[in-house]
Amino acid sequence: MKVISEIKDYDLKNAKVLVRVDYDVKMENGKVISDNRMKASLDTIKYLREKGAKLILMSHLGRPDGKVVKEMSLLTVAEHLSELLGVNVSFAPDIMSDQTEKMIDNLDNGDVLLLENLRYYAGEEGNDEKFAKSLAELADCYVSEAFGVSHRAHASLVALPQLLPHFAGFGLKKEIEVLSKIAEAPARPLCLIIGGVKIDSKIKMIEKFLKFADHIIFGGEIANTILTVKGICIGRPWPEENVRNVIEKINLTDPKVHLPVDVLASPDETGEVYIRETGPGNVRKEEKILDIGAETITVFSEIIKHAETLFWSGPLGYFENEKFAQGTKKIAEVLSKNSRALRVVGGGDTISALRKFNLLDNFSFVSTGGSAMLEFLAGEKLPGIEALEDNS
Repeated sequence: MKVISEIKDYDLKNAKVLVRVDYDVKMENGKVISDNRMKASLDTIKYLREKGAKLILMSHLGRPDGKVVKEMSLLTVAEHLSELLGVNVSFAPDIMSDQTEKMIDNLDNGDVLLLENLRYYAGEEGNDEKFAKSLAELADCYVSEAFGVSHRAHASLVALPQLLPHFAGFGLKKEIEVLSKIAEAPARPLCLIIGGVKIDSKIKMIEKFLKFADHIIFGGEIANTILTVKGICIGRPWPEENVRNVIEKINLTDPKVHLPVDVLASPDETGEVYIRETGPGNVRKEEKILDIGAETITVFSEIIKHAETLFWSGPLGYFENEKFAQGTKKIAEVLSKNSRALRVVGGGDTISALRKFNLLDNFSFVSTGGSAMLEFLAGEKLPGIEALEDNS
């Protein structure tokens, strides 16, 4: 990877700075209920304010597909950011208006302005150069603090930084540093815990780390899919061919591959009819596997205790129901206690689970990326990172 300049390399006093943040946060009843991505950007925002910059923040929220969708406005996010920073964050409801230009011209050093949802404009997702030029005219330089969406070739991430002096924020640099350590030079043993339901988004990473990691622990729907393809769980849906091709390469006798030896099965996610603990090969066709069992928790825990580098993405069961939350919770507790190891977690569901168990602060690093994190670890090139590299 080529050098990416840091914001410390630029004279920020009086400068108008476009900061691409990732405030695609969870909302409920008109309030922000998950703000870890916002908090991850605060060090960069505070530094820019201290150095006398005039901040113009940009983000997307949801997928409005180039149209104005009231429920996806960033106004509430601006109000929440005001609370996090302890200063007033002004809001521009129409990026392409004269009013927004006047608001920017009236900014004092240290002021913060948040623009409306970038995806209200078709040019954003189309990586449109004209749209990028319109944004570039608003500022003197560009800072990216949007690792979580850096796998997207969108205007605010790719075309825009090419038009201005461009820099990486502190959070983005930290993402690259920590994830590179896992992908390239981890302290060993390196152990990955891979769960959740989205196996197609994780399959490239799994393929790489089957060769590179010392241990890979599988849980959740991903483990169920592997067990199905291997003929242990019968009567389950078959995955897509690209997923199946990688699973077929997995050798279940390989000492680095760890799958559940017992599971909790039930006819549905409520667990009200019955819940039984059984081997994965004994799960009935009418049952769902909703958590790992006690013996599996013990086996997985021993591996985790001896690891020096740990990466976790995806819960190990249907943690939203307390009846099926113990596997994810117990493994999270074991992970959080291995203070000797570098412990990295990422992915929305994993973070939600750790927040539910009050364990999120017990990890070395919480990635703001989901798909971007997985693609980075798989060795894929991310357009939003490449656009920041120094090509001189």
